[in-house]
Amino acid sequence: MRNIKIIEVKSEIGAGTRGASLGIDAIKIAALDFMSNLFVNFPSDIIETENRLLYEPVASPYAKRIQGVYTMYERVSKAVCETIKSELFPLILSGDHSNAGATIAGLKMARPKRRLGVVWIDAHADLHSPYTTPSGNMHGMPLAISLADDNIENKVHTPDAQTLDYWKKLKNIGKIEPKILPEDIVFIAVRDYEKEEEAVIKKGNIKMIPVAEIRRKGIESIVRQTFLHLAGCDDIYVSFDVDSLDSSISRGTGTPVSNGLREREAEDLIASFMQHHKICCFEIAEINPTLDKENMMAEIAFNILQRSVNLLLLN
Repeated sequence: MRNIKIIEVKSEIGAGTRGASLGIDAIKIAALDFMSNLFVNFPSDIIETENRLLYEPVASPYAKRIQGVYTMYERVSKAVCETIKSELFPLILSGDHSNAGATIAGLKMARPKRRLGVVWIDAHADLHSPYTTPSGNMHGMPLAISLADDNIENKVHTPDAQTLDYWKKLKNIGKIEPKILPEDIVFIAVRDYEKEEEAVIKKGNIKMIPVAEIRRKGIESIVRQTFLHLAGCDDIYVSFDVDSLDSSISRGTGTPVSNGLREREAEDLIASFMQHHKICCFEIAEINPTLDKENMMAEIAFNILQRSVNLLLLN
């Protein structure tokens, strides 16, 4: 049985669409509607945010609000590190997905000698840097931060010195750089990425499992294949961005993409991962109830969360 701690990160400064900071409360409302005690049964750590920066002018166009993102990385990585050191399982509810780089940093800070694998269930690759970003939104950068990969060879922009200073500090949080290796990432349902990101995927030979392959081979086969690929890793972190779901059901997120996972596929996939002893952390991100009707996205996320928790308590 795993002892769980919920870490709430209501930060949305890395996103381009407003509202992801409300996603955690939307999940809690879903829990109440389903008469669940999930949020009563476990201790929780609520991380202070920098969302006030949303009201201020953007100083770094190629890494928007990077100063605030750096502050969030310091706070979140510390909370995750302390949770792991207390022998608790961190269950992280995040606003936007930029925070995932801080989660990875915290996992590495707690166990610096151990090799960390990442299962990235997302529509997007999140491999941009300030040199390549099409939007400047930092929720497209957490894996580049974790890999410490600037992708200079495909640069499109010349960021200013202050942006680059913060970028350098982000990559080096916990004094570990890089935090992960490209061969220790498995992309699941990733289908919307730019040519600059594709260059990183090809260079690092990052494993990609498209939705069609999941349907062809079945969930169990995909999960087996993933663990086989990450066999050299000591710990594995699962990061679930709700836009991995098909746009027909993921309207309650900032960047929906078609040809995604069905609700049951995502639920079964994550449930299968949660039963493995190497899984050390689970994160859900990018629920935006302001874009949704009847809190549907949060209810789907809650069902996944509840099933995952039940399985963690059994293992």
